[in-house]
Amino acid sequence: MIPREQITGLILAGGRGRRMGGDDKGLQPFRGKPLIAHVIERVRPQVATLLISANRHLDEYRAWGWPVVPDRWDDFRGPLAGLASVIARVETPYILVSPCDTPFLPAQLAPRLAAALRGEQADAAVVVSAGMLQPLCVLLRRELETSLTEYRARGGASAQDWLRQCRVVEVEFDDEPHAFLNLNTARELTAAS
Repeated sequence: MIPREQITGLILAGGRGRRMGGDDKGLQPFRGKPLIAHVIERVRPQVATLLISANRHLDEYRAWGWPVVPDRWDDFRGPLAGLASVIARVETPYILVSPCDTPFLPAQLAPRLAAALRGEQADAAVVVSAGMLQPLCVLLRRELETSLTEYRARGGASAQDWLRQCRVVEVEFDDEPHAFLNLNTARELTAAS
């Protein structure tokens, strides 16, 4: 088992929010508080510390009390750019990555991913839910920084493609079918309320 003291949580909140009409997704109200507040509540008990990857409304994200790291690039290059911008600041051996629009993450996300990662001696453990890979819900070794940097230097931008180059174990979470529901649009937010 990987102790929580060895895991940093990274919440990805750096997107343009195109499907949310340009609004900052992590700050959208959901059940009485911003989406990111739900993710923080789910992830925080499973990790030693948190980092938030964000490119807009930095002061609002900082108000949650965790370091906020903007992308090194100013043109919204996607979630993998967020991870690439943050990974050098991570001091623990492992990083639990999650997007800011998944308010129902399981309480046992990190332990289940950690058990699979250790059991398979993998570099990363990624969630599979309802038959779909969730490449932004992943526990990975901090030492993947070199691999990620090289992939990004070649112009790579897809988390799924990058993970294919790593030793990955897929972890089924079919017992919690709504745990990885992404609330990407105002309609999805309303429907899930």
